[in-house]
Amino acid sequence: MFERPQSGERAILVHAGPGGVPDASEREEFAELARSAGAIVVDEIVSARKRPDPRFYIGSGKLEDLRARVATHSADLVISSAALKPSQERNLERELKCRVLDRAGLILDIFAQRARSFEGKLQVELAQLQHLSTRLVRGWTHLERQKGGIGLRGPGETQLETDRRLLDHRIRLLHTRLEQVDSRRAMNRRNRERAEIPTVALVGYTNAGKSTLFNALTEAGVLVKDQLFATLDPTVRRLELPDGNKVIIADTVGFVRDLPHELIAAFRSTLTEAREADLILHLIDASDEHRWQRVRQVNQVLKQLDAHRVPQIRVYNKIDKLERKPKAAASKRGFRRAVWISAATGDGIPVLLEAISERLRPQTRHGIIRLGHTQGRQRAKLFALGAVLNEVQLEDGGWDVEIQMADKDLRRFLKHENLPADLVRPTSGIDPEPGAVAAIK
Repeated sequence: MFERPQSGERAILVHAGPGGVPDASEREEFAELARSAGAIVVDEIVSARKRPDPRFYIGSGKLEDLRARVATHSADLVISSAALKPSQERNLERELKCRVLDRAGLILDIFAQRARSFEGKLQVELAQLQHLSTRLVRGWTHLERQKGGIGLRGPGETQLETDRRLLDHRIRLLHTRLEQVDSRRAMNRRNRERAEIPTVALVGYTNAGKSTLFNALTEAGVLVKDQLFATLDPTVRRLELPDGNKVIIADTVGFVRDLPHELIAAFRSTLTEAREADLILHLIDASDEHRWQRVRQVNQVLKQLDAHRVPQIRVYNKIDKLERKPKAAASKRGFRRAVWISAATGDGIPVLLEAISERLRPQTRHGIIRLGHTQGRQRAKLFALGAVLNEVQLEDGGWDVEIQMADKDLRRFLKHENLPADLVRPTSGIDPEPGAVAAIK
């Protein structure tokens, strides 16, 4: 048994990946993550091992090298870019006599430092406890079986079992509190829907400039700092567009490569703002040479949240670093799908506001929805909404319903009824199947 070190910020980074050596951009981002957490990076080591060692992840040679560097630099902490199993983390700490952390643990630590609101603190604590629950391994002295003797006899369970029981209780309590917070958020969203105020969500890779843009649009005074995850707590403000319409704009937490699953689960209620939004502004650092990788990673997280079908405008920020002028690019449907701006200088903000106004103007959809014979309730709702232009009854008892309605209302209907977004097919009219009977003429 050994006592786990509890403090210290002098860190050695171990760059390793399941497929070999991470590339330069991944190593730099990992180092920036460590510095954002407050670590003093004293050395770095790169492991080219393709198959992780079951005991230490890195090989025996790298382990000896790492042990020597820890001693040379008097390091207090070793941070691995690769995800470590609980047993590997424990074995490394025993060999190196210092704390060992992997990428997920590092990001969780940053989130714990940055959270300010009640909701944010609850979400971070839940993510930390869920991560910790997989790491209750026998390796630290406080996990020894309770000793016998007068005044020392315990209830007969190990400290490990006691810790696990207490963790489970705390996790259930946090889930309950977050459900209460989530219900309040849901009520606020319903109020906005009833007031017919559209919601615009800001998403993007961390440090892309979301807070800077949010301040430029709303004068909210959100903290702006050149570091990863500078702000975590979501902020919602009202914004008036050039056409006089008002929208709610929501700033969300930044994304990063390999965001821990515990965080995505814990922050799901916050990120619901993106899933429930009428429009997403996907902010991209135009000066980042790896921006397309960042775009793919953000879209992967949006897909996990089931927010990938929400209309997007890509906002290429920081054009002042490239000495480019603001501009907009239109899609085939005529909408501005991309805008180039500088949130720091304000260049291009009017163009962005016009693009938002354009995308949020009521757009109508004309098409056919095929409903089965068991979907009479959905059919009745379409009639109640005044959306039905024509209808044909099919041989199997179902219907081909020709509808025309606002795109926003259609998306809301499909989502509320758990119908696929691609259910509506374009048409110039209904072509009845053989034996079908037209119900409306």
